[in-house]
Amino acid sequence: MSGHSKWAQIRRSKGVNDSRRGQLFTRLGREIVVAVREGGGPDPDANFRLRMAVQHARDANMPLDNIERTIKRASGGSEGLNLEEITYEGYGPGGTAIVVQTLTENRNRTVAEVRNAFNRNAGNMGENGCVDWLFENKGVIEVEIAGHDPDELSLEAIDMGADDVEPVGADDTTITIYTDPSEMEKVRLELEEKKYPIVKAETTLVAKTKTELTDEKVAHQAIRLIEKLEDLDDVQNVYTNADFPESFASSYED
Repeated sequence: MSGHSKWAQIRRSKGVNDSRRGQLFTRLGREIVVAVREGGGPDPDANFRLRMAVQHARDANMPLDNIERTIKRASGGSEGLNLEEITYEGYGPGGTAIVVQTLTENRNRTVAEVRNAFNRNAGNMGENGCVDWLFENKGVIEVEIAGHDPDELSLEAIDMGADDVEPVGADDTTITIYTDPSEMEKVRLELEEKKYPIVKAETTLVAKTKTELTDEKVAHQAIRLIEKLEDLDDVQNVYTNADFPESFASSYED
């Protein structure tokens, strides 16, 4: 699920155990490999996709040596040539929309695993195009408020080229800024120049409209489905338009 979602925030706060950290590093490594292969070479300064992949890896505390070795392997051999980028779509509990992005060298295995996760967790995998129209590509930047005036920060972000800024609640410690994907890096750099602490910057899918889940049991079923999809080895990202109170995410148990 995208980084600005309630569930992602709750999951981050729980931390990542060793097995999931290893799985995460494998996923990030694949992202780097494909970025080198498809994005324009091994130089992050000249390859935006690779620059974002490296940033994701650094955000996850992936060792720099690992990142550099992965780039070197990807640029010097056949590694990653068999990886395909495949997107699956479907419906979750409560009629929520779900998009699953994968990188795989075996599409038959991947589609079977994704379909099985949907079927076993109150979901239903659909045809291509069934829900992707509910999402749009956006740049998403999370900034620590850290004593700054959220209104002033919002206005500055808009002046820098941001499309929108998410309203800040009384207990929020970060502010979420939305940009056109092509403007995300420019806005991020300008925020950094002004010494605003960046928590995360990524291009992602953002739901145009949300499906509100008011039943705690249904919300937990939706979270469980998303978690099972995220745990599949070939899955890179899971996006949903599910919306529910943060208390439902907080009360969810693995």
